[in-house]
Amino acid sequence: MKKRISDFDLKAYLESKRKAVDRALEALWRAHPPTLLVKAMRYSLMAGGKRLRPILCIASAEAVGGSQDEVLPVACALELIHTYSLIHDDLPAMDNDDLRRGIPTSHKVFGEAIAILAGDALLTAAFEELASNALARNRDLRRWMEIIHIIARAAGFSGMVEGQMIDMASEGKLIPVEELESMHRLKSGALIEASIYSGALLGGANKAEAEALKEFGRHIGLAFQVTDDILDVEGDSKITGKRTGTDKKRQKATYPALLGLNEAKLKGRELVEKALQSLEIFDKKGDPLRAIAYYVIERKR
Repeated sequence: MKKRISDFDLKAYLESKRKAVDRALEALWRAHPPTLLVKAMRYSLMAGGKRLRPILCIASAEAVGGSQDEVLPVACALELIHTYSLIHDDLPAMDNDDLRRGIPTSHKVFGEAIAILAGDALLTAAFEELASNALARNRDLRRWMEIIHIIARAAGFSGMVEGQMIDMASEGKLIPVEELESMHRLKSGALIEASIYSGALLGGANKAEAEALKEFGRHIGLAFQVTDDILDVEGDSKITGKRTGTDKKRQKATYPALLGLNEAKLKGRELVEKALQSLEIFDKKGDPLRAIAYYVIERKR
C-alpha cells in the first residue's frame, strides 16, 4: 500500500464538505410546505449519512481545478438518488431492514406505501435539480446533459437497479466471483463512479484527467462494497447504524462468503492500491481523493 498523506486532515475535510452538502440539501425544501410526503423524504435524507458520493463529486471537481459551489447541485442530486435507493432497499419486499443510519427505516415510521412514494419522489427530485441547473447554465448545456446521462445510467437498469436485481436473485446461491464483482460494480459501484466522473467533467477535466478519475471511481466503487460486505460480518451495529450479520442470515452473495474474510480484506486493499495508482497524474489537489481511498476500506460505518 502506498504511503498515506501525513499532512492532510481528512476528518476536517469530510466534516467541512458534509456540512456544505447538508446546507445545500436543506435549501431544497425551503419553498415546499411540510406535507407528509416531504416529511418522509426529509426523514431519510437528513438522517446523518456520510455524504460520501457528494463529497467524492466535489473532491473530483477540485482535483481538476473546479469549485465546490459549481458542483453542489450535482452533489445534492447524487445524495437524493442514494437516499431513494436506501429507502427502497430496506422495504420488506427487498432486504426488509428495520434500522438505517441508527434510526428506524422509512417504512417502519411512515408505512410501506409512503416509503415507496418518498423514494420515488427523491429520485425524480434529483433529476429536477439536475435539469433546472442545466437550463440555468445554457452555455454549458451539452456538458450538463452528458452528466445527466451518466447519472441516469448509473442509477437505472444499466447500473444500480440491475445490481439490486442480481443481488436478490443470487440469495441462497453459490455464484462465481466474477458474477459477484459484476453485481457489486452495478449495485453500489456505478453511482460512486458516476459521482467522481461527473465531478471531473463539471470541474473542467481534460481527457487524461477525466479517464484517470473514471478509473479511480471504478476501483473505489468496488472497494466500498467489499468493505460493506466485511462490516456486515465484523462491524459494530452501534457504529454502522444498521444490523450486522444480515447477509449471512439471508444467504447473500458477498466477498467474505465466497472468498473468506481475510481474502476479502486483501481484495479491498488491492482495489485501493489500483485506485491510488490512477491518481498519480494529480498534484496535491488530488490528496482528498487519496485520503478518501484509505478511508473507504478503513471506515467503521
